[in-house]
Amino acid sequence: MDKDELNKFKEILLKHKTRILNGGILKSSEDLHVSPDDLADETDLATTVINQQVTFNIRQREFRKLRAIEAALYRIEDGTYGYCEECDELIGNKRLVNQPWTTLCITHAEERERESALFLRQA
Repeated sequence: MDKDELNKFKEILLKHKTRILNGGILKSSEDLHVSPDDLADETDLATTVINQQVTFNIRQREFRKLRAIEAALYRIEDGTYGYCEECDELIGNKRLVNQPWTTLCITHAEERERESALFLRQA
C-alpha cells in the first residue's frame, strides 16, 4: 500500500475517532440514573433497566470500535496496516473503505463469523 493510500485511511480513521469522541454517547449519563419515581412502579423500573442495558451495550460497542481504530492507526505507523492478521495477505481495498479498522481479509472474517455462530449455537 502506498503512502497516499495510507494517508487516506489515516484520515478516514481519524474522522471515525472524532465522530465517536464527539458523539456524546460516551459522555452521556442520563440513562444510567434511576429516578426515585421509577422505583415505585415495576413497569417504569423495568423500562429504566432496559434503557440502561441498551445504553451500556452501545457504549461498549463504541469503546471496542475506538480501540480498534487506535490499533489501526498504530498499524499505519508501524507499517502493518492493511494486512490480514491470519494470512498476512493484503486486505481488499473495498473492505478497508467500509471498515478501515478491520484486521482480517474477507475470507478470514467470514470464517471467524461462522466459528462464532457455531459456538453460540452450541452454548
